[in-house]
Amino acid sequence: MAKKTTCPITRPEFRSNARPLTITINGQQMEVPVKEFSTGSLGWYLNNKVGIDVGGTKVMVQMGLNFTIVGSKELPMDQVASAGTAEAAPAVEEAA
Repeated sequence: MAKKTTCPITRPEFRSNARPLTITINGQQMEVPVKEFSTGSLGWYLNNKVGIDVGGTKVMVQMGLNFTIVGSKELPMDQVASAGTAEAAPAVEEAA
């Protein structure tokens, strides 16, 4: 069985340092935003409609593009601060 690839960065490093990618498709430049997928993977995602010339006729195509960092799904998820710790959100006081 092949060895799984380990992601070389952490989730906080990705959030702090990942920037949108610029790509060109059929001469059209587009920006691909940073994305944290619902699966837990990290990467970039773009969903767009693009006009492409086919024999002199412009056709619109639906485009879906994923760039997923290999191994990022296995990164530990963020820990939610538990009650009673300094990091926990302050309690909301009710009006008397």
